[in-house]
Amino acid sequence: MHRHAHDEVHEHDRGLSYDLPVLARRRMIRLLAGVSLVPLAGCSTDDGAATSAATTSGTTSAAATPDCAPIPEETAGPYPADGSNGVNVLKESGVVRGDIRKSFGDSAGGTAEGVPLTVTLTVVDAASGCGTPRKGAAVYVWHCDREGAYSLYTEGVTDENYLRGVQETDEKGQVTFTSVFPGCYPGRWPHIHFEVYGSLADATAATSITGTSQLAFPKEVCDTVYATEGYEASVPNLADLSLDTDMVFRDGYERQLAALEGGAGAGYTATLTVPV
Repeated sequence: MHRHAHDEVHEHDRGLSYDLPVLARRRMIRLLAGVSLVPLAGCSTDDGAATSAATTSGTTSAAATPDCAPIPEETAGPYPADGSNGVNVLKESGVVRGDIRKSFGDSAGGTAEGVPLTVTLTVVDAASGCGTPRKGAAVYVWHCDREGAYSLYTEGVTDENYLRGVQETDEKGQVTFTSVFPGCYPGRWPHIHFEVYGSLADATAATSITGTSQLAFPKEVCDTVYATEGYEASVPNLADLSLDTDMVFRDGYERQLAALEGGAGAGYTATLTVPV
C-alpha cells in the first residue's frame, strides 16, 4: 500500500485556498450561461448490465443547445506532470498514446492494474452552441491508480509514468483512452483530470492550455468497482464522501459526470462531452 501525501491533507489539489477562485469562476459561468439540467439515467450494478449517468454521450456528435457553456474550470491538482509542478511528462517521447495503462520510456515499466476502463471525450466548440466538433485539438488525461497513487509523484511509483497520455481529437472531436478505473483516496471523489490544448503541438510543448477540468464518476459504478479485489482501501474512503460535498464538484457536477456503461467484470466505458 502506498503512502500518500494527500492522505494527510484532505484539501487535495493544491488546497481550498487555491480552489476558491476557481469555484467562483464556475459560479459566474453558470450565472452567465444559465443552468443546464441533464436527465439522470437509471443505473445498474450488475457486472453485465449497462450503467449510465448524466452527461451527453461522447460516441455521437454533440447537438447545439441554447444553454451550452464551457466545461467548468478546475484545478489541475498537485500531480499534473505538465511542467507546472516539477516533472513534465508532456515533452517525453511516447506520451502520445491511447493505452495509458503501462509506463513508457525510461520509467520502471510497470503496469497499472484494475477494472478495465475506456474513456472517450468529445471536444466541441462552446461558442457555436456545442454543435461543432473541435478537430485537431489535443487532450492530456491523468489519474491515480487503484491504490490512489499518482505516478511520478507518490512514494513507490515515482519511477512510473503510467495513467498519463495525450491524444489528438479526430474529425468527431473525440479522443479515446484505455485505462483502469481509478481508486478513491481520502478527501476526494473519484475523478480523472484532463487538459485541453488547441493542438497536439501545443500539448507536447506543454503550452497554451485551452481548458482544465475533471471528470466525475457516478456512485453506483464506484460502489460496484470498489467491491472487487484490489480496491479495498477505496471502500471506506468513498463512504466518507459525496459528490455534493466534494471540494471540487460540490458547486455542481452535471457537466462533468460521465456516462458509464458495462460492468466490473468486462470493464466500463465512460463518455463525456467537453465544450471549450
